[in-house]
Amino acid sequence: MAIDYMLISLFLFSGVCFGLATFHHRHLFSEGPTKSEPSDAKSILDGRIFWILMCALLWPILVLTGVNTAWILAKRRKQLEK
Repeated sequence: MAIDYMLISLFLFSGVCFGLATFHHRHLFSEGPTKSEPSDAKSILDGRIFWILMCALLWPILVLTGVNTAWILAKRRKQLEK
């Protein structure tokens, strides 16, 4: 039972760390390579907290979408060089 709690805690902690590390690059995980218009958030802390909470639960999916975006960007760079 204690191992289950440790694994869940490790999963959530990994997600929080991922959220803290990727906050400024979060557009690569949802909107693609271009940034959207700045939102009318009440404070930057609200957006950061939401991003960290979302990453705590969905970080494996966000890693996969980030890898996909990196692959698409690399492909576009290759096409522009030709």
